[in-house]
Amino acid sequence: MAVRVVLLGTAAGGGFPQWNCACALCTAAREGKLPSRAQECVAVTGNGRDWWLLNASPDLRAQLAGTPALWPGPGPRETPLRGVLLTDAEADHVTGLSELRGAAGLKVYAAPPVRAVLAPLRAALDRYAPWEWADSLADGGFVLAGGLVVTAHPMGARIPAYVPAQAPAPTGPWVTAYRVEDLASGGVLVYAPSVGAWSHALEELCAGADCVLLDGTFFAADEMGTAVRSGAGQAALGHLPVTGPAGTLAALARHPGVRRVYTHLNNTNPLLDPASPARARIAEHGVEVLSDGSELVL
Repeated sequence: MAVRVVLLGTAAGGGFPQWNCACALCTAAREGKLPSRAQECVAVTGNGRDWWLLNASPDLRAQLAGTPALWPGPGPRETPLRGVLLTDAEADHVTGLSELRGAAGLKVYAAPPVRAVLAPLRAALDRYAPWEWADSLADGGFVLAGGLVVTAHPMGARIPAYVPAQAPAPTGPWVTAYRVEDLASGGVLVYAPSVGAWSHALEELCAGADCVLLDGTFFAADEMGTAVRSGAGQAALGHLPVTGPAGTLAALARHPGVRRVYTHLNNTNPLLDPASPARARIAEHGVEVLSDGSELVL
């Protein structure tokens, strides 16, 4: 077998088009000129039977319904889903957990601060069916049903906006990336949809991967206006831009033998347009943007 990866959604929070945005890109998507995209979420398996979600988007119900491999059966309440791996506590990555309520026996991996801030949601979900919540940063990583070995790697400490500023926030890494390896084939996926700074650890993860699904939220540092023009502003948003001296495209250029795919695209990002100069620019470097529903085999 091999690692199978399904891109259930590839847009940042709000999806594409974003419901309250009338920018040129969102307008083109509403008019059918550009493909719409659901909010970012991935499904992975090592054996085709046991599937795990990487994040749980608000669009999860439609994403599951549109992916036959994730349909329930053969029993009336059986599901191929075994659990969820959370990269952070952002609303667009955890809201979909509520869609899975009532499914007994699921396991959710998350960093300690994420599990702590989600305590009220955890308690509510457990009233439907008990789940197991585990520390994704536990020493040595963990093994998933289906033959996948996973390690989580700290990527930052950005706290979600919904956490009250006056309340003491849990300490530790809030944002992680995942390295997913198939024991049988040796295929390695690196999944990092939120990258606030390029680190030596991320460099090493990319070097040892077959495929990297990377944060492509913003194409340029000034895409959202003055708020993200400085390095400090970018770090506050938790997403490095694609372009620029410290951008992710320059970093990915050091790994030409790895399949490199941008995900978590904001509705302002010109990469959403397949005919744009931005898309042509990353293609020159061998980096891709794939559509929702795309499947990768490693």
